[in-house]
Amino acid sequence: MQPGTGHNGGPPLEEDPGASWRLFAWRKAHRKAWKTPPREIALRRLARAEELGMTYRDYTLEIMERGRYP
Repeated sequence: MQPGTGHNGGPPLEEDPGASWRLFAWRKAHRKAWKTPPREIALRRLARAEELGMTYRDYTLEIMERGRYP
């Protein structure tokens, strides 16, 4: 089954033996990934995102998904 529009790729929330642990681990990783970077890095990303016509969040998401700068 394919996730619908707006799905964030998180773990399924159906009840199974390890669901609560996976949800906890996923939330912790999500918070860590979106932690605010140092000011200089955030400003550099914002400037680059504006050059590309993207939002800061979209640009940061591209970095996280690809593991490199677009």
